[in-house]
Amino acid sequence: MKQVTLYTDGACSGNPGPGGWGTILRYGEHERELCGGQPHTTNNRMELTAVIEGLAALKEPCAVSLYSDSTYVVNSVEKGWVYNWKKKNWMKKPNEPVPNADLWQKLLPLLSHHTVSFNWIRGHVGHPENERCDQMAVACAQKQAGGGG
Repeated sequence: MKQVTLYTDGACSGNPGPGGWGTILRYGEHERELCGGQPHTTNNRMELTAVIEGLAALKEPCAVSLYSDSTYVVNSVEKGWVYNWKKKNWMKKPNEPVPNADLWQKLLPLLSHHTVSFNWIRGHVGHPENERCDQMAVACAQKQAGGGG
């Protein structure tokens, strides 16, 4: 199984507002950057989208070391919350749907296709790949806002 490193970040101008996401995929000496955005979204949706898009870009099952500065994403998977939400039919409590259930439902099949280890890193402290992902995410958010870039 190929060993891949995936760095992800999301950004949002306002929350909700125009948002963007960025990922870096690294396999050996090969590196690929991906990014995108949405005109009206939230930061958590962009963080999740970065992970989904990064994993979906892999063409075969891989062992993935994933790095994210989103405690929302990392804790939801590592602490098993997302699996409990699925068991409860995407409800946190009666009459309280899980936020972003549509994205979690896209992520779960990717997590079963790949072997993924989630690693939280502190954002905006000079981590080169996290900074690059943030730059891509912010640029895509600005495009969504009509700010060019």
